Amino acid sequence: MKLYSVIKKSVLAIMVLCIFACVFTGCRTVSVVTMDEMYINDNGELILSYSDGSEQNLGVVVGSDGKDGEDGRDGEDGKDGTGGNVTIIGGADDATDSVYAVTQGLQSAVDVIATFGEGERDKPDEYYISQGSGVIYKLDKATGDAFIITNYHVVYDNDVEENNGISKDIDIYLYGYELAGKEISAEYVGGSINYDIAVLRVEDSELLRNAQVKEVTVADSALALVGEAAIAIGNPEGMGISATYGIISVDSEYITLEPIDGSTSIDYRVMRVDTPVNLGNSGGGLFNSTGELIGIVNAKRDSVENMGYAIPSNLAIAAANNIIDNCFEKECDCVQRVLLGIMLQIVDSYTEYDETTGILRIHETVQVQSIMDEETGKYLKVGDIVKSVSRNGGDALDVYRQYQILDFMLDARKGDIITLNVLRDGMEVPVSIAIEERHLNDY
Repeated sequence: MKLYSVIKKSVLAIMVLCIFACVFTGCRTVSVVTMDEMYINDNGELILSYSDGSEQNLGVVVGSDGKDGEDGRDGEDGKDGTGGNVTIIGGADDATDSVYAVTQGLQSAVDVIATFGEGERDKPDEYYISQGSGVIYKLDKATGDAFIITNYHVVYDNDVEENNGISKDIDIYLYGYELAGKEISAEYVGGSINYDIAVLRVEDSELLRNAQVKEVTVADSALALVGEAAIAIGNPEGMGISATYGIISVDSEYITLEPIDGSTSIDYRVMRVDTPVNLGNSGGGLFNSTGELIGIVNAKRDSVENMGYAIPSNLAIAAANNIIDNCFEKECDCVQRVLLGIMLQIVDSYTEYDETTGILRIHETVQVQSIMDEETGKYLKVGDIVKSVSRNGGDALDVYRQYQILDFMLDARKGDIITLNVLRDGMEVPVSIAIEERHLNDY
């Protein structure tokens, strides 16, 4: 068995992007046991069945009414067992919960291998590969089609002049299928270096049709709490998909990284975790204690033990949806960000404790600092406090953190009507702005 290894140059001194371990194994001669089925038995216990005939009992699960237990689900009336949420008995630190959460994440996890150069893989001096991770975002089992989310830096190399530095040869591997010959070809849809998000497309894959895989379940990262479980599932050091466990240390902050394209530094909004992440985890999912996606791992601090970073799920998904809507089967290949021509600032920040839930949250007062767009200046005023924002008359999003507005604008499209409720002179005033071509910016 040959092992080809290429170490890519580091682009950071203090903060290091998880530039995936560039490792490829031509053929792994190991026996792989995969999960064939997951079901709930007559006792209300969650059972995992594996390809070698073994089974794992994850304990009792019940419906949200706490009574049915027959299939772990309940309907609206709590009786018919046809709907509702599955809940595993036990706290967030319970080992059973961890196994369940990891099992959910594994079913949407993939290896991502991007090849650069025109050589053949048995001639390592003529080509090199970069190996990272990804998650299955949207999946059509019937057709074998899927969209995959990963990091932009996983599939990009500044040293490659053609194709805008994007690899033209990208493969993914599913969990349990990480063998030569099991690769699935993927195409680059689009991405953003400024958000470090890229979207890949897989079509007509027999493996996707038949394997035990599913699209990821996404949590609202704005509700993520410091101290909450943070499980990273990815491909560290190119050694295959694995999981590590930790907690959220900071729910939202900004870090400045030197860019991988050699231009100017970029500020990324991330959540900080103490979950161990290493080279190769880039682009992989960060999951909560119920196996829902709360982030996409993208960086680590090299000089500090277990200080990693992930792009919050709300931001990552908004960027991915923007790419899919604007780039899939279209000429554009990057995020189309809506800019209203205003500058926002935080003029106050405080914590609020909820005695009922025992949760402590940060609240920020967000104010319009300046207005650069003359047309927008007809509606918004310097000093306006943004209280909520909505799109096309939909439900309003209450604004208690500045980043919510920035994330929200990624969902805006040409022709949309964006309404901001602002506090002006002690009164709430609705301000509506129609999104035009001039508001769109490549990002």
